[in-house]
This record gives sequence, C-alpha cells and structure tokens, in this order.
Amino acid sequence: MASVLVLSGSPSKVSRTAALADFIVRRLVADGLAARHVALRTLPPADLVAAHAGAPGIAEVVAELAAADGLVIVTPTYKAAYSGLTKIFLDLLPQSALEDKAVLPIATGGSLAHVLALDYSFRAVLHSMRARHVVQSHFVPDSCFLKTDGGYEPDETALGPLFYAAFDEFRRSVHAHEHFRSVDFVRSLVPSATKV
Repeated sequence: MASVLVLSGSPSKVSRTAALADFIVRRLVADGLAARHVALRTLPPADLVAAHAGAPGIAEVVAELAAADGLVIVTPTYKAAYSGLTKIFLDLLPQSALEDKAVLPIATGGSLAHVLALDYSFRAVLHSMRARHVVQSHFVPDSCFLKTDGGYEPDETALGPLFYAAFDEFRRSVHAHEHFRSVDFVRSLVPSATKV
C-alpha cells in the first residue's frame, strides 16, 4: 500500500492549516492510501532549531518521510512566505529528501494576495530537494473554513474544483509511483539472462 506523509507547519494549537491537513488525511485514507498527519509544532523545538535530525521524535518523522511515496505539506502564509516552522523542518532534511516522491504544496491564509508566494518561494524549495513530481500548488483562503466548537473545519464545497483537481493529480501520481515500484520489485526477482 502506498503511503503519504502529511505535514502541517502552523505553530498555533488551534489552526486552519492543521484542520486542512486532517481533512486531507481522511480523503487519502478513503482512497486506500496509508496516510498520517504530523503537526510540526509537536516536534521538539530545541532540536528543530538546532537541526538535530537524529533527535528522538524528529528522526522518526524523517524516516517516515524517507519511506513515503508522497508528501503533502500544508503551511500558513506569513509575510508573503511559508511559515518559519516549515522552513526549519525543510532545512534539516538532506538535499535529496524528496527524491522519487510526489509532493502537493498547499498554503492557507487570509488574503488571495499571498497566492504568488507558493510559486515564487515554496515550490522552488521543493523542486530543489529533487521531488519526482511537484503537483500544482494550491492556496486555501480563510473563507473556506467553518468555525467549530473545537476550532475549524474545511468547508468541502467552498474548497472548490481547483483544490480537488490538485488533490486528484497528487493521488494519481502517488498511485502511479506505487505501480512502478511494484514492477521494479518484480523485475528484481527475475534473474538476468545469462550469456552463453
């Protein structure tokens, strides 16, 4: 079964970003993928800032990312860029950490004025880490969330067709990678032809 790691980069305990990450996990699981959400704010802060990738807690997430077929990374937008927490985590990863992975970058924020931040900074960083396929990024404004007693929940209708198109493209990319991985595995079991 293909696996996807979903990371959220909000430092806030009650967060639209984390709520969207939970929603994405539910949809991935419903589609037959193994998926887990890790809120970066729950990782040991001193080890994150010091880039101790081998520290307990952080090492487990790094290993899970290495084993995953896909990554969804959801970040709030601060000062027209992705969050510092997201950057700190990406900075402690090896340069090739996203090699052979499908990646879906998503940002949340209050204003559509922040949309360009995704393409001008966020996608460039993900490409530099050798992702196999960075799906078209998507910006989700605050107006797409409903207030609940516990915090927020995405309004499935308000997310709109472009969100679901990006999600479906990512899902197909992960499934395609799973298929090619299994073909490569079968090929590895077949002995090479011996020259006579």
